[in-house]
Amino acid sequence: MTVDSADQEPSRSALVQRLAQESFAFDGTARDPERNCWLVVHRHQHGCLPSEYDIRPIDEDLYLSVIAGRKLLEPDRSAGA
Repeated sequence: MTVDSADQEPSRSALVQRLAQESFAFDGTARDPERNCWLVVHRHQHGCLPSEYDIRPIDEDLYLSVIAGRKLLEPDRSAGA
């Protein structure tokens, strides 16, 4: 799966794919793809899920890549359901 440009590092691409897949685990509490992608990126960067008033920044480029990666995975998941 290619989310970004062809010159993207393979490790970054694998990270994006892994985080996009992990974001589906939060669909049980809220089926909000943007929120769920933000949660996994926050957990990846800070080592924990955010608290209620957590304002620590996240890597916005990574976050946007994870959202794009999740959108590519969604047709696969709905076909298997």
